[in-house]
Amino acid sequence: MTTALGALALGAGTATAAPAWTETGTARVSSLTGSQGLGSRADGSLVYRGLASVPLDLRTAGWEHIGDPDVAHGYTFDAYQGGDGTTKKMFAVTGPDGKRTTYEHTLDQGELLNNSFASVSPDGQWLVSGEWGTRSRLQVFPAPVLNPSAPAPGANLPQAGQISLDKPVDNIQGCDFTDATHLLCSSDSSTKQVLEVTLDRPLDGTPVAGHVTSVFAIPQRSICSGTFEAEGIDYDAARGTLRVEMVPPSPCLVTTAVLSYRKG
Repeated sequence: MTTALGALALGAGTATAAPAWTETGTARVSSLTGSQGLGSRADGSLVYRGLASVPLDLRTAGWEHIGDPDVAHGYTFDAYQGGDGTTKKMFAVTGPDGKRTTYEHTLDQGELLNNSFASVSPDGQWLVSGEWGTRSRLQVFPAPVLNPSAPAPGANLPQAGQISLDKPVDNIQGCDFTDATHLLCSSDSSTKQVLEVTLDRPLDGTPVAGHVTSVFAIPQRSICSGTFEAEGIDYDAARGTLRVEMVPPSPCLVTTAVLSYRKG
């Protein structure tokens, strides 16, 4: 995800401008355990995912990459992808008791194998994910475990009505809902931005339109020079805290910066 020292609000300077996101702090985590994304639990603690977060049994089964997670209604949702040539992607759901259940989706025609993130709608019914590169959509699935229409483990998890975006987005690493009709997404484009997607209505399993706007550039700060990578994003609705990750260039990439923001 050019250096920015503060959050920029669209439409700043107008009487109706929305409050800006103000940076409130930076934490650092090991990239082995935290560079791919994060999610906030109800108690405010954080779930991190990193390069070493793929369990051995899943790695052995061919699931090589874990994306940005989400925590919803006490369940942790993880997005997995396999290697080149795979014909499926997978979501894992871990319950409050620690039991993990996996749900596979067979790629539809034209669908990319990438499975960059998992984000659950506030009502717990819909799971949003995304592919890599320049795309004009976000994918939607019935949320396993939480949505009664979702199939049982072992059956194909089908796509529901996708989110069609009004402009292309580049390299979306993660998204999280701020309410039923708004998502904030981290983009590892050349400008490394947080984007907002405004839905024309809450997700209901049928196609939905999404309006894309730029919210702010993610700061790129490091004693190392080179290419940064924007990674996961999380919005803690109970506390009004937005967090977004930035991985610095080598050799500093062993730690990931987690930048925090609040509105106003």
